[in-house]
Amino acid sequence: MKRTIGAALAVLATASVLSGCATSEPTESEEASKPAEKITITDAREKAVTLDGPAKRVGGTEWNVVEYAASLGVEPAGVSDVKGFKAWNSAVTLPEGVTDLGTRGEPSIDAVNSLGLDVLFVTDELVGDAMKQIERKTPIVVVAGGDAKDPIGAMFANMDVVAKATGTEERAAELKREFDAKLAETKTIVAESAVADRPVAFSDAYEAGGKVSIRPYGEGSLIGAVLKAVGLRSAWSSIDGLKFDPAYGLGETDVEGLTKLPDDTVYWYIANDADGGDPYTSSLKDNRIWTSLPFVEEGSVHRFPDSIWMFGGPASMTQLLDAVQAAVKV
Repeated sequence: MKRTIGAALAVLATASVLSGCATSEPTESEEASKPAEKITITDAREKAVTLDGPAKRVGGTEWNVVEYAASLGVEPAGVSDVKGFKAWNSAVTLPEGVTDLGTRGEPSIDAVNSLGLDVLFVTDELVGDAMKQIERKTPIVVVAGGDAKDPIGAMFANMDVVAKATGTEERAAELKREFDAKLAETKTIVAESAVADRPVAFSDAYEAGGKVSIRPYGEGSLIGAVLKAVGLRSAWSSIDGLKFDPAYGLGETDVEGLTKLPDDTVYWYIANDADGGDPYTSSLKDNRIWTSLPFVEEGSVHRFPDSIWMFGGPASMTQLLDAVQAAVKV
């Protein structure tokens, strides 16, 4: 009888130890039921924005923040000007049924607040008191606009803000490594090309009231910074008095202004058949000033593929680098 009681006690003791070991770690259901840690972000307004956890339902009023989120693996639920985004940004694909939030500068407050977003990403300010109204129901994180002093650094700093808010920092680091590798690859290809020793002018153009305006992308633009990073010289820098805005590094000139470019310039530009067409091949095709420019006569003019968003993130800039590689091989 004593032996039986002793054996039973031993079994109970062993079970107690095993039970203690088994319950020392939380189960999957317990982990799932634990509240997510709050995330606090100081945005471009110097305002601390606290989220209940990594944002899953997100929206964006500017296309760069939308691209960041999608590149990081977070499908946006709401995007301003969906049609325009699809025309100008092919680096990422929007999910089916994404809600159009209205214009980029003036989103629909009702549309935003109807989505139950965890956060709305905004670049700079919105018109009027739109931000104040939206923030009554939806947290807003504002990322900085352009920075002509360090466009590439600003791009990654903004992406890091979106990554922190969505809990995707590892993917953000991966995207930066991928971009740096593509940058190094392109730099090698450029160095071995005939374009390496020639100045490059990158622009877009638009027509209004029968007049073609040309928008130079200076070294302070995101595209200009990427071109400089792969070893290309900006032809625009040789024009005295040409001014570029301090945020996005963009200038303004007309076809007469192009006569000031160096004769050995390589002229690259971007256009969009879905929005505005190509003024260079339409409005300027018979313009005597344009057709007499040395680089036009020489055939050193190259149109880049449509839908590379010039103010996007590393996904768009990787598309740009692919286009640069193709252009220097022409």
